Amino acid sequence: MSSTPEPGEFVTRLTEAETTALYAAGRPRKWDRGATICTEGEESDWVLVLTSGRVKVSSHTEGGSEVVLAVRGPGALLGEFAAIDGLPRSATVTALEPVEGVTIRDFSGYLHEHGRVAVMLMQMVIGKMRDADRKRIEYGAFDTTGRVATRLLELAERYGEMSNGAVRVALPLSQDELAGWTGASREAVSKALRSLRDRGLIETGRRRVIVHDMEGLRKRAR
Repeated sequence: MSSTPEPGEFVTRLTEAETTALYAAGRPRKWDRGATICTEGEESDWVLVLTSGRVKVSSHTEGGSEVVLAVRGPGALLGEFAAIDGLPRSATVTALEPVEGVTIRDFSGYLHEHGRVAVMLMQMVIGKMRDADRKRIEYGAFDTTGRVATRLLELAERYGEMSNGAVRVALPLSQDELAGWTGASREAVSKALRSLRDRGLIETGRRRVIVHDMEGLRKRAR
């Protein structure tokens, strides 16, 4: 379980003084693997800054199917939409492994006192909207194997560790969750993983993936 903030995440963009003030405004919390941190539709006004562990951000369709919107790790800011606009939560956040973080209730007050952070946050929100647009394009342009390859490539680049010339990813997602992240059925994802294994691009095990050919996986993701 990593506690090193991911490059580009909210905390990594703060100055030392801004980080100190942020943590001073909140309180530390812990959740076990599988715990629901916040639920889509609930009314609450706090934000969470992850300090260790990974979570999935998901929503559900009218038919009850889970759609995984993102996987977030240390340094991420979660819940900022509801904290700013006062509307119900737009997604559910679930711990994929033991998670620690800091919850801040008066996040708006913190932003009022730190104008630079407010502008930076606006830029990050726009980035999330652009990423959502990109994923919608993927769903229309890529087949299931291409979408699975794209998500595995993202995980390898963010969380992978080099081991004997390959990239090992401890994958906290089940095949059902990977299916929800790629907008496909579990059966289609299983077939896509088998195709990538047959090409020699990856090796899979229980909640882990080893990428043997990053460039080949990148080409299949296009």
